[in-house]
Amino acid sequence: MRIIGVLMLSLLLLAACNSNKKAASGGDDLAAQPVGPVFNADSAYAFCAKQCDFGPRTMNSEAHDQCGEWIIGKFKQFGLDVIPQRVTLSGYDGTQLKATNIIASYRPEMAERILLCAHWDTRPWADNDPDSTNWRKPVMGANDGASGIAVMLEVARLLAADTAKLNVGVDFVCFDAEDWGVPRWSDATDNGDSWALGAQYWSTNPHKPGYKARYGILLDMVGGQGSQFWREGMSMQYAPDLVKKVWAAAKVAGYGSLFVDRDGAYVTDDHVPVNEKAKIPTIDIIAYYPDCQTSSFGPTWHTVNDTMEFIDKSTLGAVGQTVIQVLYSEK
Repeated sequence: MRIIGVLMLSLLLLAACNSNKKAASGGDDLAAQPVGPVFNADSAYAFCAKQCDFGPRTMNSEAHDQCGEWIIGKFKQFGLDVIPQRVTLSGYDGTQLKATNIIASYRPEMAERILLCAHWDTRPWADNDPDSTNWRKPVMGANDGASGIAVMLEVARLLAADTAKLNVGVDFVCFDAEDWGVPRWSDATDNGDSWALGAQYWSTNPHKPGYKARYGILLDMVGGQGSQFWREGMSMQYAPDLVKKVWAAAKVAGYGSLFVDRDGAYVTDDHVPVNEKAKIPTIDIIAYYPDCQTSSFGPTWHTVNDTMEFIDKSTLGAVGQTVIQVLYSEK
């Protein structure tokens, strides 16, 4: 993902203004007290570490393929219906990327559905590392990739184990090829289209024809130390009521200090094509570090230091419990 430039932002805002989509209500239907099972941050942390055990999950690598099969296996273990959407996508430089979007469905028989999503690939190049000699090294992606998948896996485990079934279905979509965007050392023009390739494909070729969901929540970089989650700009343009609802859920769950009621940056991420192409109002829960000199995405973003050493269980727990609060408030 990246911060959206001025020209692209103008085009996206125009698209948002022309949209007639309505997101979820702004928290009016939210449970006033904590609801649902307790999110197990230790379990989510273990899921995060397991992904990193494979190594960097860069496109076309053995580690990538092995981790993908592991993710599929975990969702199946939890009793979810799993569809691996395999496709070859073209990178910014023409590289053919063997991608797999992994879709796991809880209560697939339900017509009313909620979308949870995250990307599972990792950046091939640590091109934001303070040491330029690391710019062509792969990123481990403990936070940028593994954390969002880890939270989704733990949510899926809890849903499957809970005898009090939700009244809606939930689709966990693990997007591939998100982080193949133009590197800073390349001469190629970065117009934003080189990012979120798996989400772009799924948004026009969903796993089920005519797929719809009430709304979607994207989880990106949700485990870093010192994380806070400000209201991401594109989320506010496309689904402001849903932002309000999720931030209200965080307060009810006891994590209002992490979900800050302030506007953050506008970010190119998987939620943009989901909003624009799939027409599903979707927001991005993404870490924002306004005072970090390295990047507003945090000190480890696109560096060789995006490792488990800098993953915080309490951050994973805050995001996971907030998602549980939202899901269990659905009628």
